[in-house]
Amino acid sequence: MQTTIRSAATFTGTGLHSGRPATIVLRPAPAGHGVVFRRTDISLGDTRVPARWDLVDQSPLCTRIVNRAGVSVSTIEHLMAALAGCGVHNALVEIDGPEVPILDGSSAPFVRGILATGVRRLAQPIDVIEILSPVTVETAGGWARLSPSDGLTMTFHIDFADVAIGRQTRRLDLANGAFVRELCDSRTFCRRAEVEAMQANGLALGGIAGENAVVFDGAQVESGAGLRHADEPVRHKMLDALGDLSLAGAPILGHYDGHKAGHAMTNALLRRLFDTPRAWRMRPCDAATAARLPGAGVGIDAVTAVA
Repeated sequence: MQTTIRSAATFTGTGLHSGRPATIVLRPAPAGHGVVFRRTDISLGDTRVPARWDLVDQSPLCTRIVNRAGVSVSTIEHLMAALAGCGVHNALVEIDGPEVPILDGSSAPFVRGILATGVRRLAQPIDVIEILSPVTVETAGGWARLSPSDGLTMTFHIDFADVAIGRQTRRLDLANGAFVRELCDSRTFCRRAEVEAMQANGLALGGIAGENAVVFDGAQVESGAGLRHADEPVRHKMLDALGDLSLAGAPILGHYDGHKAGHAMTNALLRRLFDTPRAWRMRPCDAATAARLPGAGVGIDAVTAVA
Protein backbone atom coordinates (compact mmCIF):
# COMPACT_ATOMS: atom_id res chain seq x y z
CA MET A 1 0.00 0.00 0.00
CA GLN A 2 1.03 3.61 -0.46
CA THR A 3 2.29 5.46 2.60
CA THR A 4 2.74 8.91 4.10
CA ILE A 5 4.08 10.26 7.38
CA ARG A 6 1.80 10.34 10.43
CA SER A 7 2.32 14.00 11.36
CA ALA A 8 4.41 17.04 10.45
CA ALA A 9 8.17 17.17 10.99
CA THR A 10 10.25 20.38 10.87
CA PHE A 11 13.92 20.74 9.91
CA THR A 12 15.93 23.97 10.10
CA GLY A 13 19.46 24.64 8.90
CA THR A 14 21.52 26.26 6.16
CA GLY A 15 21.64 25.67 2.43
CA LEU A 16 24.91 24.00 1.41
CA HIS A 17 25.40 26.05 -1.75
CA SER A 18 23.42 29.23 -1.03
CA GLY A 19 24.54 29.62 2.59
CA ARG A 20 21.03 30.89 3.35
CA PRO A 21 18.96 29.85 6.39
CA ALA A 22 16.26 27.35 5.43
CA THR A 23 13.35 25.60 7.11
CA ILE A 24 11.25 22.79 5.72
CA VAL A 25 8.06 21.34 7.15
CA LEU A 26 7.37 17.80 6.00
CA ARG A 27 3.60 17.16 6.01
CA PRO A 28 1.38 14.12 5.38
CA ALA A 29 -0.22 13.86 1.94
CA PRO A 30 -2.96 11.66 0.45
CA ALA A 31 -2.48 8.65 -1.82
CA GLY A 32 -1.51 9.57 -5.37
CA HIS A 33 0.01 12.89 -4.27
CA GLY A 34 3.66 11.88 -4.54
CA VAL A 35 6.37 14.10 -3.09
CA VAL A 36 5.72 17.75 -3.87
CA PHE A 37 7.67 20.82 -2.70
CA ARG A 38 5.84 24.10 -2.03
CA ARG A 39 7.74 27.38 -1.74
CA THR A 40 6.15 29.27 1.18
CA ASP A 41 8.30 32.36 0.53
CA ILE A 42 6.56 32.98 -2.80
CA SER A 43 3.02 34.36 -2.68
CA LEU A 44 2.06 34.59 -6.37
CA GLY A 45 1.88 32.05 -9.16
CA ASP A 46 2.55 28.33 -9.12
CA THR A 47 4.62 27.62 -6.01
CA ARG A 48 4.41 23.80 -6.15
CA VAL A 49 7.29 21.78 -7.60
CA PRO A 50 6.72 18.01 -7.92
CA ALA A 51 9.77 15.87 -7.22
CA ARG A 52 10.00 14.34 -10.71
CA TRP A 53 12.79 13.31 -13.04
CA ASP A 54 11.47 15.39 -15.93
CA LEU A 55 11.61 18.60 -13.86
CA VAL A 56 15.30 18.24 -13.01
CA ASP A 57 17.46 21.14 -14.17
CA GLN A 58 20.93 19.80 -14.86
CA SER A 59 23.42 20.55 -12.10
CA PRO A 60 26.62 18.58 -11.43
CA LEU A 61 26.78 19.27 -7.69
CA CYS A 62 23.19 18.83 -6.53
CA THR A 63 19.72 17.93 -7.77
CA ARG A 64 17.54 20.93 -8.62
CA ILE A 65 13.92 20.78 -9.77
CA VAL A 66 12.11 23.61 -11.57
CA ASN A 67 8.41 23.93 -12.42
CA ARG A 68 7.01 25.54 -15.57
CA ALA A 69 6.70 28.90 -13.78
CA GLY A 70 10.44 28.87 -13.08
CA VAL A 71 10.08 28.18 -9.35
CA SER A 72 12.90 25.93 -8.16
CA VAL A 73 14.11 23.90 -5.19
CA SER A 74 17.67 22.62 -5.04
CA THR A 75 19.73 20.08 -3.09
CA ILE A 76 16.72 17.81 -2.65
CA GLU A 77 18.63 14.52 -2.92
CA HIS A 78 19.29 13.82 0.78
CA LEU A 79 15.67 14.40 1.75
CA MET A 80 14.44 12.35 -1.20
CA ALA A 81 16.78 9.51 -0.22
CA ALA A 82 15.44 9.60 3.34
CA LEU A 83 11.83 9.41 2.13
CA ALA A 84 12.60 6.55 -0.26
CA GLY A 85 14.75 4.75 2.30
CA CYS A 86 11.97 4.96 4.89
CA GLY A 87 9.34 3.84 2.37
CA VAL A 88 7.40 7.12 2.23
CA HIS A 89 5.58 7.62 -1.08
CA ASN A 90 3.53 10.77 -0.44
CA ALA A 91 4.48 14.01 1.31
CA LEU A 92 4.11 17.77 1.01
CA VAL A 93 7.39 19.57 1.65
CA GLU A 94 6.88 23.21 2.59
CA ILE A 95 10.10 25.18 2.21
CA ASP A 96 10.80 28.86 2.85
CA GLY A 97 13.53 29.30 0.27
CA PRO A 98 15.23 27.86 -2.81
CA GLU A 99 17.42 25.21 -1.15
CA VAL A 100 16.81 22.33 1.26
CA PRO A 101 18.95 22.68 4.42
CA ILE A 102 22.05 20.51 4.42
CA LEU A 103 21.85 19.74 8.19
CA ASP A 104 24.80 17.42 8.93
CA GLY A 105 25.46 16.62 5.26
CA SER A 106 23.70 13.25 5.33
CA SER A 107 20.14 11.89 5.34
CA ALA A 108 20.28 10.82 8.99
CA PRO A 109 18.52 13.89 10.50
CA PHE A 110 15.68 13.50 7.99
CA VAL A 111 15.45 9.77 8.73
CA ARG A 112 15.28 10.43 12.47
CA GLY A 113 12.50 12.96 11.95
CA ILE A 114 10.52 10.61 9.71
CA LEU A 115 10.88 7.68 12.11
CA ALA A 116 9.93 9.90 15.06
CA THR A 117 6.62 10.84 13.47
CA GLY A 118 6.09 7.37 11.99
CA VAL A 119 4.87 6.10 8.63
CA ARG A 120 1.24 5.17 7.99
CA ARG A 121 -0.31 3.09 5.28
CA LEU A 122 -2.92 4.56 2.97
CA ALA A 123 -5.88 2.77 1.45
CA GLN A 124 -4.47 2.61 -2.08
CA PRO A 125 -2.02 0.13 -3.65
CA ILE A 126 1.32 1.21 -5.02
CA ASP A 127 2.73 0.42 -8.45
CA VAL A 128 6.38 -0.30 -9.15
CA ILE A 129 8.63 0.33 -12.15
CA GLU A 130 10.08 -3.00 -13.25
CA ILE A 131 13.25 -2.90 -15.35
CA LEU A 132 12.88 -5.38 -18.24
CA SER A 133 16.17 -4.88 -20.08
CA PRO A 134 19.42 -2.99 -19.43
CA VAL A 135 19.66 0.74 -20.08
CA THR A 136 23.01 2.57 -19.92
CA VAL A 137 24.35 6.11 -20.18
CA GLU A 138 28.04 6.96 -20.49
CA THR A 139 30.33 9.97 -20.30
CA ALA A 140 34.05 10.25 -20.90
CA GLY A 141 34.70 9.55 -17.24
CA GLY A 142 32.00 7.12 -16.13
CA TRP A 143 28.74 5.34 -16.70
CA ALA A 144 25.47 4.33 -15.04
CA ARG A 145 23.19 1.40 -15.80
CA LEU A 146 19.82 -0.01 -14.77
CA SER A 147 19.25 -3.73 -15.33
CA PRO A 148 16.61 -6.26 -14.23
CA SER A 149 16.43 -7.37 -10.59
CA ASP A 150 13.68 -8.60 -8.25
CA GLY A 151 14.33 -5.73 -5.83
CA LEU A 152 16.33 -2.50 -5.76
CA THR A 153 20.02 -3.32 -5.55
CA MET A 154 22.98 -1.07 -6.17
CA THR A 155 26.69 -1.25 -6.98
CA PHE A 156 28.81 1.90 -6.94
CA HIS A 157 32.46 2.52 -7.76
CA ILE A 158 34.49 5.70 -7.21
CA ASP A 159 38.13 6.51 -7.92
CA PHE A 160 39.83 9.68 -6.63
CA ALA A 161 43.45 10.79 -6.68
CA ASP A 162 43.29 11.76 -3.00
CA VAL A 163 44.88 8.95 -0.97
CA ALA A 164 42.27 9.34 1.77
CA ILE A 165 39.55 8.37 -0.74
CA GLY A 166 41.24 6.31 -3.45
CA ARG A 167 39.20 3.54 -5.05
CA GLN A 168 36.06 2.38 -3.28
CA THR A 169 33.40 -0.11 -4.36
CA ARG A 170 30.27 -1.20 -2.52
CA ARG A 171 27.27 -3.36 -3.37
CA LEU A 172 24.03 -3.29 -1.40
CA ASP A 173 20.55 -4.78 -1.49
CA LEU A 174 18.36 -1.91 -0.32
CA ALA A 175 15.62 -4.15 1.12
CA ASN A 176 14.92 -4.66 4.85
CA GLY A 177 15.87 -1.16 5.99
CA ALA A 178 19.40 -1.38 4.58
CA PHE A 179 19.38 2.32 3.69
CA VAL A 180 18.67 3.32 7.28
CA ARG A 181 21.33 0.97 8.67
CA GLU A 182 24.07 1.25 6.06
CA LEU A 183 23.85 4.52 4.11
CA CYS A 184 21.77 7.26 5.68
CA ASP A 185 24.47 8.72 7.97
CA SER A 186 27.14 9.06 5.25
CA ARG A 187 27.94 12.72 4.57
CA THR A 188 28.52 14.76 1.46
CA PHE A 189 32.18 15.25 0.63
CA CYS A 190 34.52 17.20 -1.60
CA ARG A 191 38.24 17.74 -2.23
CA ARG A 192 40.00 20.73 -0.67
CA ALA A 193 41.29 21.68 -4.15
CA GLU A 194 37.69 22.13 -5.30
CA VAL A 195 36.40 24.24 -2.38
CA GLU A 196 37.81 27.62 -3.44
CA ALA A 197 36.69 27.11 -7.04
CA MET A 198 33.16 26.24 -5.93
CA GLN A 199 32.92 29.23 -3.61
CA ALA A 200 34.28 31.53 -6.31
CA ASN A 201 31.35 30.37 -8.46
CA GLY A 202 28.80 31.02 -5.72
CA LEU A 203 28.57 27.39 -4.56
CA ALA A 204 29.31 25.62 -1.26
CA LEU A 205 28.83 28.94 0.58
CA GLY A 206 27.23 27.11 3.51
CA GLY A 207 29.70 24.24 3.61
CA ILE A 208 31.68 23.77 6.84
CA ALA A 209 34.23 20.98 6.98
CA GLY A 210 33.50 18.60 9.82
CA GLU A 211 30.08 20.12 10.45
CA ASN A 212 28.07 19.44 7.29
CA ALA A 213 30.65 18.06 4.87
CA VAL A 214 33.78 15.93 4.77
CA VAL A 215 36.73 17.59 3.02
CA PHE A 216 39.63 15.51 1.69
CA ASP A 217 43.07 16.93 0.97
CA GLY A 218 45.46 14.25 -0.21
CA ALA A 219 45.92 11.97 2.78
CA GLN A 220 44.21 14.41 5.16
CA VAL A 221 40.56 14.19 6.23
CA GLU A 222 38.67 17.19 7.63
CA SER A 223 35.60 15.63 9.21
CA GLY A 224 35.29 16.71 12.82
CA ALA A 225 35.13 13.49 14.84
CA GLY A 226 36.44 11.42 11.93
CA LEU A 227 34.82 9.31 9.23
CA ARG A 228 31.60 7.51 10.12
CA HIS A 229 32.60 4.64 7.82
CA ALA A 230 35.93 3.77 6.26
CA ASP A 231 34.18 3.95 2.87
CA GLU A 232 31.92 6.89 3.69
CA PRO A 233 32.41 8.58 0.29
CA VAL A 234 31.09 5.66 -1.79
CA ARG A 235 28.23 5.17 0.68
CA HIS A 236 27.28 8.80 0.23
CA LYS A 237 27.33 8.41 -3.54
CA MET A 238 24.87 5.53 -3.13
CA LEU A 239 22.71 7.70 -0.88
CA ASP A 240 22.63 10.38 -3.58
CA ALA A 241 21.78 7.81 -6.23
CA LEU A 242 18.79 6.52 -4.24
CA GLY A 243 17.50 10.07 -3.83
CA ASP A 244 17.88 10.76 -7.55
CA LEU A 245 16.28 7.44 -8.56
CA SER A 246 13.27 8.21 -6.35
CA LEU A 247 12.36 10.97 -8.80
CA ALA A 248 11.15 8.20 -11.14
CA GLY A 249 7.76 8.59 -9.45
CA ALA A 250 7.47 5.01 -8.19
CA PRO A 251 9.80 2.48 -6.57
CA ILE A 252 12.18 0.81 -9.03
CA LEU A 253 12.75 -2.93 -9.29
CA GLY A 254 16.19 -3.07 -10.83
CA HIS A 255 19.93 -3.07 -10.25
CA TYR A 256 21.68 0.30 -10.45
CA ASP A 257 25.37 0.27 -11.42
CA GLY A 258 27.25 3.54 -11.03
CA HIS A 259 30.87 4.01 -12.10
CA LYS A 260 32.04 7.54 -11.25
CA ALA A 261 28.41 8.60 -11.62
CA GLY A 262 26.74 11.69 -10.20
CA HIS A 263 23.45 13.55 -10.10
CA ALA A 264 23.38 14.54 -13.77
CA MET A 265 24.23 11.03 -14.93
CA THR A 266 21.55 9.37 -12.81
CA ASN A 267 18.97 11.78 -14.15
CA ALA A 268 20.18 11.13 -17.70
CA LEU A 269 19.73 7.42 -16.99
CA LEU A 270 16.10 7.94 -15.95
CA ARG A 271 15.49 9.98 -19.09
CA ARG A 272 17.02 7.23 -21.22
CA LEU A 273 14.89 4.63 -19.41
CA PHE A 274 11.61 6.44 -20.01
CA ASP A 275 12.61 7.08 -23.63
CA THR A 276 12.95 3.29 -24.04
CA PRO A 277 9.42 1.90 -23.50
CA ARG A 278 10.45 -1.74 -23.99
CA ALA A 279 13.02 -1.46 -21.15
CA TRP A 280 10.45 -1.07 -18.38
CA ARG A 281 6.86 -1.53 -17.32
CA MET A 282 4.65 -0.23 -14.54
CA ARG A 283 2.92 -2.99 -12.60
CA PRO A 284 1.02 -3.46 -9.34
CA CYS A 285 3.12 -4.25 -6.30
CA ASP A 286 2.23 -7.52 -4.57
CA ALA A 287 3.14 -8.38 -0.97
CA ALA A 288 6.26 -10.35 -1.91
CA THR A 289 7.58 -7.47 -4.03
CA ALA A 290 6.71 -4.89 -1.37
CA ALA A 291 8.86 -6.79 1.15
CA ARG A 292 11.90 -6.23 -1.10
CA LEU A 293 11.49 -2.46 -1.50
CA PRO A 294 13.62 0.10 0.34
CA GLY A 295 11.99 1.04 3.63
CA ALA A 296 9.66 -1.97 3.75
CA GLY A 297 8.29 -2.03 7.29
CA VAL A 298 10.54 0.82 8.48
CA GLY A 299 8.57 3.05 10.86
CA ILE A 300 5.20 1.56 9.85
CA ASP A 301 2.58 1.84 12.57
CA ALA A 302 0.05 -0.81 13.54
CA VAL A 303 -2.73 0.59 11.34
CA THR A 304 -3.17 -1.64 8.28
CA ALA A 305 -5.06 0.83 6.11
CA VAL A 306 -6.30 4.37 6.61
CA ALA A 307 -7.96 6.78 4.21
